[in-house]
Amino acid sequence: MRNQMGGVLITMIKQNYYRQGIMVEVFSLGWMILEFVVGCWSGWRAHSLLLVAFGLNSLFEIISSGALLWRLNVTSRKSPNEVARVERRAGRIIGWCLLALAVYIGVTSGYNLVNHQGAESSLVGMLMALASLICMPLLMMVKLRVARKINSSALREDAMCNLTCAYTAAAVLVGNVLTAWQGWWWSDSVFSLLLIIFIVKEGLEGVRD
Repeated sequence: MRNQMGGVLITMIKQNYYRQGIMVEVFSLGWMILEFVVGCWSGWRAHSLLLVAFGLNSLFEIISSGALLWRLNVTSRKSPNEVARVERRAGRIIGWCLLALAVYIGVTSGYNLVNHQGAESSLVGMLMALASLICMPLLMMVKLRVARKINSSALREDAMCNLTCAYTAAAVLVGNVLTAWQGWWWSDSVFSLLLIIFIVKEGLEGVRD
């Protein structure tokens, strides 16, 4: 009887962590939609690859959050083997999305540097990037805590996507400041290329896992 009660209690605790995971992913999804719209719009207006990359990174994180919601929702209805398959599939989706973003940034940055195409600064984009620079590390820590409790590598990978988003936001801020202050036309593309290091690393980990 005592063992049964202990098992029920453990199940209830795990279900609570799954609910926390779903809530944090829903919040993450809403934030990323806002980032995607603001980043792409302000980047298009300012001809800024950094801001467009910031927006597209958010688009891929929308896919990532969707994959994680799918993974968290099937847990209570599927067998452990089926959950493991969903976990691997979600991790691969996230990884391929990040690698696709790295290819886009590399090609576009190279084109802009060869053709000496710079960008204008964007106040709206900078404010969105500043908000993300503050919010993303906090969101990452919450996801990592839940990931440890439910032993989800896909959720950990998604948390690292938030870290990549924070790096992107920092690059957007520095690139925009240098463009506005010094008029360095190349800073937008160079800082975009630096992002590839972080994006490819996280993408490969997701694909390999």
